[in-house]
Amino acid sequence: MIEQFLRFGVVGTVGFVVDSAVLLGMMALGAGPYGGRVVSYLVAASTTFALNRAWTFRSARRDAPVAAQWGRFVLLNLAGFAANYGTYAALVAGLPLVAANPVLGVAAGSLAGMFINFGLSRRFVFQGG
Repeated sequence: MIEQFLRFGVVGTVGFVVDSAVLLGMMALGAGPYGGRVVSYLVAASTTFALNRAWTFRSARRDAPVAAQWGRFVLLNLAGFAANYGTYAALVAGLPLVAANPVLGVAAGSLAGMFINFGLSRRFVFQGG
């Protein structure tokens, strides 16, 4: 399980980079820091799902169609998303430094949701992995 958690952390780091890049891109296109973050989170969640399926939990059962497994991943990880986005939004709203540099909020939010998402992914999305 420690090796899986470390892999999950590496994948989460990739997800953080994707999340941050998409957020900055969305903001450059005129989206605000909140709406842009919803889009960036979905892109990052899709990226981390694919990487976790292929690498972190590669020995998991593959009896569910990929689309169904992705849907379960996104649905169950809403708990992690709530911790992630809640942390992000509170920091953007409450700290001028984070409001000026929203990637700091993305990092804090990512850490807040990481443990929740690992537990849910391991137990309910990638069983047997």
